[in-house]
Amino acid sequence: MFKDLDPILHSQLRLAIVSLLVSVKEAEFTYIKEQTSASAGNLSVQLQKLKEAGYVEIEKQFKDNFPLTTCRLTPIGLKAFEDYVKVLKSYINVKK
Repeated sequence: MFKDLDPILHSQLRLAIVSLLVSVKEAEFTYIKEQTSASAGNLSVQLQKLKEAGYVEIEKQFKDNFPLTTCRLTPIGLKAFEDYVKVLKSYINVKK
């Protein structure tokens, strides 16, 4: 009756990251950090998990001699998010 929720997205911070990336083309690490109130270390770990799952792409470069990390959602990540929302909606709409 109940479908399993995607364990990658079921983490509060990973879900927040993906939700944020759905609404923008790409986002810098510092922007994501500010919006999610995550520590840099925790954010790095969670972004790596999303990257390993194929949900986000991470680009590292330098801008004016400072590191710049940019993240964007992949088509796989967008589909996973849409499926996650669909499953959540099915939980809400269960007939009693």
